[in-house]
Amino acid sequence: MPFVAKRIYEPASSEDGVRVLVDRLWPRGVRREQAAIDAWMKELAPSHELRKWFAHEPAKWESFLARYRDELQHSESLAALRALGQHQRVTLLYAARDEAHNNAVALLHMLEILHR
Repeated sequence: MPFVAKRIYEPASSEDGVRVLVDRLWPRGVRREQAAIDAWMKELAPSHELRKWFAHEPAKWESFLARYRDELQHSESLAALRALGQHQRVTLLYAARDEAHNNAVALLHMLEILHR
């Protein structure tokens, strides 16, 4: 699969391909030049309400996935992201400390399902 997730605080790499920030808010302490992003798709981030409800609590992960999937069900941005990954590697960038339970990982999960 041409999609991977990576914390924006990790250095950019030539292996990243197209770097897409998928958080609604700009990451703290990261200068735009330093981020080396190709696109910022804020519209793919969970709604403020969903993000606050989830609060990166692993016990809520499965419910978060379902609710987030519902939010993005008819998203043109998700379709654009899928199209972007058809011909090149795409790195989904996120700022969350929890590397296993965040919106970029949830997006990867959705993209894998759609790819089948």
